Amino acid sequence: MKKIYKYFKNYGRVIVNGLIIVVLVIVLIIFVIKNNQESESFVVESNRENVINGENSEKKEKEAEKVEKIKVHVVGFVNSPGLIELDEGSRINDAIEKAGGVTEEGDLSKVNLAYILSDGEKIYIPSINDEKEDGDINNEERKSGKVNINNANEEELKKITGIGTSTAKKIIEYRVANGKFSSIEEIKNVSRNRR
Repeated sequence: MKKIYKYFKNYGRVIVNGLIIVVLVIVLIIFVIKNNQESESFVVESNRENVINGENSEKKEKEAEKVEKIKVHVVGFVNSPGLIELDEGSRINDAIEKAGGVTEEGDLSKVNLAYILSDGEKIYIPSINDEKEDGDINNEERKSGKVNINNANEEELKKITGIGTSTAKKIIEYRVANGKFSSIEEIKNVSRNRR
């Protein structure tokens, strides 16, 4: 019995120590595997975010490319008069800047700088000595008796033969809802029924 006791006493410690080492090794292996899975999931998640961010930036670039361009003719007292290309929705102020700004003789007090431009318009920048009433794009049209349906108010629209108060209001409502007319044919979209 003493021999068995001595045997287990000596080898029992070795077995217990061995079991402790095996348990520690298993815990270490589990810890390493778990860390690898978490880091892999982080890499996958971060890659997924990069892909999403990449797609978003591509969308933004495509949207920026979709901005329509317009061309306007800037004349008068600007440093570089001529044909100017702008983004759709630009204002007279943007056109003046792109034309190199106003010369010393230019008079911006006679111009509506906030006016939103359409493709094909001509902008005249008057001088301080200019006798014209104003330098907005409608000045020449007013003098010639022409009416621009994209800019005219109700009273100016009623000067057109066949357009009364209700049709003038409908034209203005159509402009507000749909933007400026891109062609004269588009006016057919406005209902001409009298109220």
